[in-house]
Amino acid sequence: MRKRPLGKTGMVVSELAVGTWGLGGEAYGPVDEADAEKVLRRAVDMGFTLIDTADAYGGGRMELLVGKVLKDHPDLVVVTKGGVDRTTDPTRKTFDPTYLRGAVERSCKRLGVEAIPVFMLHHPTPDAIYAGEAVETALALKTEGKIQHWGVAAGDEDVARAAIDKGAEIIELAYNLTHPIDLHRISGDIMVAGCGVLARSVLGYGLLAGMWTKDRVFVEGDHRNDRWTRMELEHRVEQLDAIRFLVKGEVHTLRAAAVRFALANHLVSAAVLGARTVEQLEQLVRETGGGPRYLPDDDLRQLPRALDRVGIHT
Repeated sequence: MRKRPLGKTGMVVSELAVGTWGLGGEAYGPVDEADAEKVLRRAVDMGFTLIDTADAYGGGRMELLVGKVLKDHPDLVVVTKGGVDRTTDPTRKTFDPTYLRGAVERSCKRLGVEAIPVFMLHHPTPDAIYAGEAVETALALKTEGKIQHWGVAAGDEDVARAAIDKGAEIIELAYNLTHPIDLHRISGDIMVAGCGVLARSVLGYGLLAGMWTKDRVFVEGDHRNDRWTRMELEHRVEQLDAIRFLVKGEVHTLRAAAVRFALANHLVSAAVLGARTVEQLEQLVRETGGGPRYLPDDDLRQLPRALDRVGIHT
């Protein structure tokens, strides 16, 4: 497993990270806990050194599971997030100091650590970041030794830019073939700040596996039922025809092209993979391919024009 620096943190991590949102059973349907653990342990066996989780995933169950794996592999870099209060109905975002301190304490306990390697504010608004309290709390927790590094899981480029402005050491942002624009727009800010970047949703919630038909139906409880209307889903499936030229030579599938695309960006510290089974995980790793460009230079040059023709801005 090749490795990359995580911004200026001094940490060096595997360029592939394993994500746990889907393993929590609330995003794409139920996952047996034993199977989820197998995914994490297989990832570690293959050289993954970074696990991405959050206190909201499975109501804390994913942190407990990660903590179980962490006992056997204490050198893993764990990224967790806080700021989503699930004790209320509906769930609410809260980033006040008292809540964040409590969230960090609870996460430390579930993970079984004295200090969280990377703690991220979980999808705040730009206003929540610029207000200062959340950032000041994160910095204080770092000074106190409760967290080692802090960052922001950003919902869009405005949140990511605010995070960088306030000194975030790491940002996490959606970055994939059909949604590259947020990261591209702030690339200059990232280079100046030197912050690490975790690329999530590299497969576009499964869309970029390239295997859906326009009439794809998701099971009850799958978040994709609420994410896209039928018309939106049909349009997104149609857009994939514009990027199928990437599948050739050593790139055998569209999902392989999608992971390779994320890794071709030198600003990306790690691409977060959300495999829900050991088979999916092994398949993705097998298809990732070698560096340093991961996709042919000619294809990378053609890609912006191909995407623009189907309305995807880069």
